[in-house]
Amino acid sequence: MGIMEKLLIILFLILVSAFFSMAEIALAGARRIKLQLLLDEGSEKAKKVLEVQSNPGNFFTTAQIGLNIVAILAGIIGDGILNPFLIKYIQNSALTFLISFIFVTAAFIEFADLIPKRLAMVYPEKIALLIINPMILTIKLLKPIVWIFSGIANLTFKIFNMPDSRDELITHDDIFALVDAGAEAGVVHTKEHHLIENVFELEQRWVSSVMTTRDNIIYFKLTESEESIKQKIAEFPHSKFLVCDNDIDSIYGYVSSKDILPKILKGELNSLQNIKEITNRNILIIPNTLTLSEMLDKFNEVKDDFAVILNEYAHVVGLITLADVISTLMGDVVLPMQEEYIIKRDENSWLIDGITAIEDVKKVLEIEEFPEQDTYETIAGFMIYMLKNIPKKGSKIEFQGFNFEIVDVDNFKIDQLLVTKIQNLNLYENSKTE
Repeated sequence: MGIMEKLLIILFLILVSAFFSMAEIALAGARRIKLQLLLDEGSEKAKKVLEVQSNPGNFFTTAQIGLNIVAILAGIIGDGILNPFLIKYIQNSALTFLISFIFVTAAFIEFADLIPKRLAMVYPEKIALLIINPMILTIKLLKPIVWIFSGIANLTFKIFNMPDSRDELITHDDIFALVDAGAEAGVVHTKEHHLIENVFELEQRWVSSVMTTRDNIIYFKLTESEESIKQKIAEFPHSKFLVCDNDIDSIYGYVSSKDILPKILKGELNSLQNIKEITNRNILIIPNTLTLSEMLDKFNEVKDDFAVILNEYAHVVGLITLADVISTLMGDVVLPMQEEYIIKRDENSWLIDGITAIEDVKKVLEIEEFPEQDTYETIAGFMIYMLKNIPKKGSKIEFQGFNFEIVDVDNFKIDQLLVTKIQNLNLYENSKTE
């Protein structure tokens, strides 16, 4: 066999090896989400790729058989392939053999391995669709050999109790990673990024993190005077008010401002003496163990937007409205992160209201996790947990490179904190370890 014939065979073997190399990487790297989208558009090839990904054993066995056969043939045919040409200039047969070996090896490394694999990494879905039909045909042609090798591999996996296919379960972290990557690439806009994060946050936050707390609830008693009702509506122009019998824990129902205001405007003041007549008794009462996502379902179920939150002792702990849930969902999209509860003083300090939800503090300070954060909901709760005592003005702690100092306390309630970023984090970390 002449040198030209051998070179053509080597070229053919390089192409075959490149095909199998691309096939391996493309199938492993093809993303199921993109393939599913192509399948929804009617791509039969995408369906085949997904089926092979679900049971990839025969596919990879075939690829390995092909690669090894090609490598053996290349070794046989490429043995001293350049000797007839080099012998005219180099009399040392060992040197000519080494040059031939380097030539064939370099050609296979570059054109049968590196370039094809890099292409498959860049365009995994496109190449997977391109090679799937030829690979399925090859699997059928090599079926007896594939069956033997796959059987041995499957038995090995079974003996060592190892999974033979990858887990395709998509978690919240996977979605966040994709969204972050999209944001960095400019595909996902900032507002869209925040909105997607907030949607998943609804599953993690309790209703108590966004409720109007017990101390801030404005309610009417059944014996409320007309002047008191008008004064409360004027000072606190809410759309709905809780109505109670004697105190806040004796819930009677709720009343809408739209039912009261017409009576005031028409001068029908006497009718306010008996607020029972316009009170809605079908009030939604929920436990404080619901998430915001579950709360949204409740509102949708009862077709209402107002609910009272009770604790395990049947005491009122707060109120929540549909607007509270929606503001959590849309807050970073339509409003800045630092609302009235978080005031940024400069680049390294913030004034934070004690009732600020811990999730909002995490976003502003870019802290991934607070210690035992499931046991409290607000930044005040975090301070009480860390201090292990009744909070006092001036009490401070250091955490994650920040100094948290209580600057205002009202009757044992933490009203405001000053959070300052520790400038020299290295000195801070060293002091913590000493």
